[in-house]
Amino acid sequence: MSEAVPALSVQDVHRHYKLAGHDVHALKGLSFDIKQGERVFLCGPSGSGKTTLLYILGGMEKPTSGKILRGMRVSWPLAFGGAFQSHLTGLDNLKFVCRVYGVDYIPLVPFVEEFTELGIYFREPVLHYSHGMLTRLAFALSMAIEFDCFLIDEAMVVGDVRFHERCHAELFHKRKDRAFILVTHDANVIKLYCKNACVLHEGRLLPFPSVDAAYDFYQGTMSTRAEPVES
Repeated sequence: MSEAVPALSVQDVHRHYKLAGHDVHALKGLSFDIKQGERVFLCGPSGSGKTTLLYILGGMEKPTSGKILRGMRVSWPLAFGGAFQSHLTGLDNLKFVCRVYGVDYIPLVPFVEEFTELGIYFREPVLHYSHGMLTRLAFALSMAIEFDCFLIDEAMVVGDVRFHERCHAELFHKRKDRAFILVTHDANVIKLYCKNACVLHEGRLLPFPSVDAAYDFYQGTMSTRAEPVES
């Protein structure tokens, strides 16, 4: 009998592209597994490839080489609204997403309406939405579909303190049995919700035995980058 495939398996993934005439190798041979219910903290300096990795895991980008094997339903990066059809209403975008994932949209309408607090704008084209309104809709749609693994980049989530509290309640409490990969700089959130940790450093993924060890390494690399260069 063959060995069971982990719920999410990343196998030798590379991502490189051209930027201002230069070759950028953002991800260099990343390999790791995420199992059901596993919570992983991912950190790294700006430009290290964290968002690129989330986009690849969520299917918004393709790796240059390597494989992503999905044995469970993986979300798009939370609050990512790049797939919205701008001329459709918020309600019609909900219908579209549900059709893609094979889910009945009707039972989800009350939750999305209540969570987004869009009022009459829920039935208006999203091209009239502010960035904050788009974020609320995108997050609500992410919660409406029952994913097994959530991709969370807190830099994408905007809004007031109350909205952040509601997001945390929906994600970390009501869905505490789900797997997730979390990108955040909030040490309290990291230590409260994550058990495993990795750092993206110079295109490679470095695993650490504890969240504290990963965060200390990350802080150390940031301090080194901030040091002035002697002439």
